[in-house]
Amino acid sequence: MEPILRVENLTHTYSAGTPFQRNAVEGMNLTVMPGEFLGIIGHTGSGKSTLIQHLNGLLRPTSGHIYLDGKDIWAQPKKIRDVRFQVGLVFQYPEYQLFEETVYKDIAFGPGNMGLDKDEIDRRVREGAAFVGLPEDVLHKSPFELSGGQKRRVAIAGVIAMEPKVLVLDEPTAGLDPQGRENILAQIRAYHKSRGTSVVLVSHSMEEVAQNVDRIVVLRDAHNFMDGTPRQVFARAEELERVGLDIPQVTKVALALKRRGLPIDTAVYTVPELERELLRLKGGAV
Repeated sequence: MEPILRVENLTHTYSAGTPFQRNAVEGMNLTVMPGEFLGIIGHTGSGKSTLIQHLNGLLRPTSGHIYLDGKDIWAQPKKIRDVRFQVGLVFQYPEYQLFEETVYKDIAFGPGNMGLDKDEIDRRVREGAAFVGLPEDVLHKSPFELSGGQKRRVAIAGVIAMEPKVLVLDEPTAGLDPQGRENILAQIRAYHKSRGTSVVLVSHSMEEVAQNVDRIVVLRDAHNFMDGTPRQVFARAEELERVGLDIPQVTKVALALKRRGLPIDTAVYTVPELERELLRLKGGAV
């Protein structure tokens, strides 16, 4: 199976030719497979935001290539707008970009720019709103009357309504309380499951990524530091800790038990997995 998105030897240099020149990403390679739920994680300054702004052509590579369905997205620069309909990007704090009179018009903005007819736009608006859990009666309210969590849902619905091949979310739960975070993530999981769209979740929270994705890419200092399933990545938990990256609480418990001499698998990252490991150890000790 061919990747739906492929990043090949990507470097992006800010302030080139000045004393402030720096590479935000350097020689980076990445694939996103059809239907995959991919997590990208790293410290502030690791290159996460710069990387994802290349995926839909908001930034142009200093060197390297981005391929969508096997085609270089910059082969025809005048058509880069079409790429942005296919790779939908939800920015951090997207509610600050709401501007229309009603929720309906805000969600309809993207589909409207795609040149769709009125009936198709209406279908997409209502489906997008339903996916993120917005009731019909909210559609004709001003987005500025809504709570922070509801505004976030409106912004995500606006991107979903374009029906992109790849949905990229930059810190979609930033600033929300625990219940609000879980609500947003549950809706993203449901969308992924029902549509089979590729989803890229960018986060600084290992807990958030561990509970949701199929594969994790860890960025560090503008480079790809790790790439694997959650189990493969958390099997290197001590290495992650050494470079200052957080790990899930469950993995921390397993590491602490291993350091006390228990022969436990430290690649666990969910409560049920830890429970199974502890029961295994107990069974072995009997």
